[in-house]
Amino acid sequence: MSQQYPAFDFKTPPELSGNTDTHYSVAIVGAGPIGLSAAIDLALQGIAVVVLDDNNVVSVGSRAICWAKRSLEIYDRLGVGERMLEKGVTWKTGRLFHGSDEVYNFDLLPEAGHKMPAFINLQQYHVEQYLVERAQEFPDLIDLRFKHKVVDHVIADDNVSLCIETPEGPYSLTADYVLACDGAGSPTRKRMGLSFEGQTFEERFLIADIEMQGNPFPDANNPERWFWFKPPFHEGQSALLHKQPDNIYRIDLQLGADADPVAESQPDKVIPRIKEIVGDEPFELSWVSVYKFSCAKLDQFVHGRLLFVGDSAHVVSPFGARGGNGGMHDVDNLCWKLALVVKGEAPQSLLQTYEEERGHGASENIKNSAQATRFMSPNSDMERLYRDEILDLAGDLPFARSLINSGRLSTPCVLDGMTLQSDEPQVEDADEPLSIHSLNGKAAPDLPTDNNGWLLNNLGNSFTLLLVDCDAPDEMTSIESLSVVKLEGNDYAHNRYGKGAFLIRPDQHIAARWPSRAVNVESVAAALSKACGSQRTAVAS
Repeated sequence: MSQQYPAFDFKTPPELSGNTDTHYSVAIVGAGPIGLSAAIDLALQGIAVVVLDDNNVVSVGSRAICWAKRSLEIYDRLGVGERMLEKGVTWKTGRLFHGSDEVYNFDLLPEAGHKMPAFINLQQYHVEQYLVERAQEFPDLIDLRFKHKVVDHVIADDNVSLCIETPEGPYSLTADYVLACDGAGSPTRKRMGLSFEGQTFEERFLIADIEMQGNPFPDANNPERWFWFKPPFHEGQSALLHKQPDNIYRIDLQLGADADPVAESQPDKVIPRIKEIVGDEPFELSWVSVYKFSCAKLDQFVHGRLLFVGDSAHVVSPFGARGGNGGMHDVDNLCWKLALVVKGEAPQSLLQTYEEERGHGASENIKNSAQATRFMSPNSDMERLYRDEILDLAGDLPFARSLINSGRLSTPCVLDGMTLQSDEPQVEDADEPLSIHSLNGKAAPDLPTDNNGWLLNNLGNSFTLLLVDCDAPDEMTSIESLSVVKLEGNDYAHNRYGKGAFLIRPDQHIAARWPSRAVNVESVAAALSKACGSQRTAVAS
């Protein structure tokens, strides 16, 4: 059965022990994966936080399970990536069926030289437990408070005050900034009466996690992801099967808009459906949920000193694993900016670029999610005809396979052209190409380095100038708060970056790049200043 972790202890806060003069730099509402990750990210940059959660256990049921490569790289920067990789089920092969016929299969990560795989499956309760244990390694910077329910807040010009209920009575505190990481049903968002515009899909889906010792895949050592349109065991609908750790398998079944969620979640309805998939293989039900979903987002993520992060700011369908992964991209984007602002090293206006960049990312995720849902659940006869014709053609014609949409899997959005990005210099020529692909605004590609290391383990949490077969400009040491990483003769670096210099943000995104002949201390300083949202003097006098 699913892992049972012990409850976390309630601790009396100083506010209930006679200390009423408490103020915090950052308060985080919600101790799920997003809130805990934000706390750790801020602590890594020296910012003290208090985390408030109304519960005292990790999530019940598997919930989010699919963690994409970019999220794993973020978790690795936070210090839990290797533990997740060790526990998680790694898969990179997907198979798509139409009826009982396999239409095609695909490899999510066809090239070597990456620390993290394309995806792992790992139950949310494991992730939360690992994050809590990591947060506890920062006792002077992270104050975890369980059974502390935030029931009200007031946003002022210079702080946010929170009213909190606990088993020992109510109290209040103030913080310079508050992050609302309180989930899709965000009480914070509801208290503010904010519009959460989007589309609700009426189709209902069943999630069943089962414990099964048997293995349905051809190679027991290489788990896969199987998706069916019109499966023979569930006629006219769709189905998904993939594996989690501890011999837990996730099965998703499309039920239709008229399905009764209470009746459909009963064992006498669930078990026969699962037997149609796994046959006579013994299994036990671990968790069952029937749901429908929405794709929606806030118009504004930043409300003065209160910021919405993760599902409180945007929600998507589960197809493509863009929910939890999108929330991790929020954390990655926001926390370095907030740390600079709290330290007084950047203007408060820098936080508006979180809204710009992650609002763009959320819109992109919603678009992809909605398109997948319409392909899986056509709204009209014409959409259904299009879908069915594509599936009929895909077995023989490669172009049709690219049109099948069972959920475009999560990838980070590109930030090129946004406020913090610097334009590329127009001096590139055939003798010194930067790369055959545009990298500006993308997450920096990982690659192996000397001594069995990895590039991304040397980037992040601060600004870095990455030099690939390129020398540092003269007087580079005069630029404050900039580290330098140099790679020479690395074929992976040559193929993924090309020769040149790259300004890497603390979230490992590329803010600027130059051919070696164009990089100089003035251009690097200007790009660094722009990436920090200011025209601060970046060159020491």
